[in-house]
Amino acid sequence: MINEIENLLLLAENFTIQNKTDLEQFRLVFLSKNGKTNELMDRFKLVAKEDKREIGQRINELKQALSNKFEQAHNQISQRTEDSENFDYDVFLDINSQGKGSKHPIKVVAEEIEYIFAKCGFRVADGPEIEDDWHNFSALNFPPDHPARDMQDTFFIDSENALRTHTSSVQVRIMEAGSLPIRIISPGRVYRNEAVSARANCFFHQIEALYIDENVTFKDLKHILLHFAKEFFGVDTKIRLRASYFPFTEPSAEMDISCVLCQGKGCNVCKYTGWLEILGCGMVHPNVLESCNIDSAKYSGYALGMGIERLTMLRYGVKDLRLFFDNDVRFLNQFVAV
Repeated sequence: MINEIENLLLLAENFTIQNKTDLEQFRLVFLSKNGKTNELMDRFKLVAKEDKREIGQRINELKQALSNKFEQAHNQISQRTEDSENFDYDVFLDINSQGKGSKHPIKVVAEEIEYIFAKCGFRVADGPEIEDDWHNFSALNFPPDHPARDMQDTFFIDSENALRTHTSSVQVRIMEAGSLPIRIISPGRVYRNEAVSARANCFFHQIEALYIDENVTFKDLKHILLHFAKEFFGVDTKIRLRASYFPFTEPSAEMDISCVLCQGKGCNVCKYTGWLEILGCGMVHPNVLESCNIDSAKYSGYALGMGIERLTMLRYGVKDLRLFFDNDVRFLNQFVAV
């Protein structure tokens, strides 16, 4: 039930309130008599006696957070309404000349991925984009002579700090905090010193997931991978895992999905194999756990990571990665309904 409380809190935090209609919808969903909070209260009666204190406290914290968000949004909307009453409107202004805005396609896809994992109990974690060597490399079991430390791959700021090359650095910070079990996703922008082309850029976006608890196995990893693939690409999607290597996981694997463009029959996008590479994954290396002061004899976990641009290109049929960052209005206008 605690996972449900955390998921409900995450949904509420991501609920955007911009006007009175949104405010009323928030109240109906979360705070009304038939809302989700009251549903939890009804089920609280069935909680075991020894768990009531902890779960009851979590529910009270949830109710307080929901009430605070509602009151804050109500005050902001009321203030805007009061300000607008003192504003001189130009009733002859051409409203059609302003055009329509929309979320960037990368943002749309990132939020969809976050929502899929949130339903599985994962919470969003964030961290700095400028990282030290420990969080970006050493704690993740990168040997001192690993190629990723070379200037060809990393934007170094000085001898100790660099722009992060992956959001795995966020996972290290969460593990160091020592609050187990851990079930997080870490979306964000990362940087690598690569030549810009239709399929590569010197910065891009990742989402990584981390789950650490007692008795976590590769079977659990395979389950979440299959669930994600079917949720994001469709229920008929198949997956396959190929052995790979990452310093921070052992065993490691690459995950492919059946090509969503040709349904596995073979096309020029999947190079006529019927499969598309989507993400890397594996079981968290014991060295990484020990570096973060987690007992690897007691705890285990899995990690996975994917590039958001890659998935966005597949979703919308975009063939040139650079289009996402050129701010070309002709390209962006295609997504006004997204």
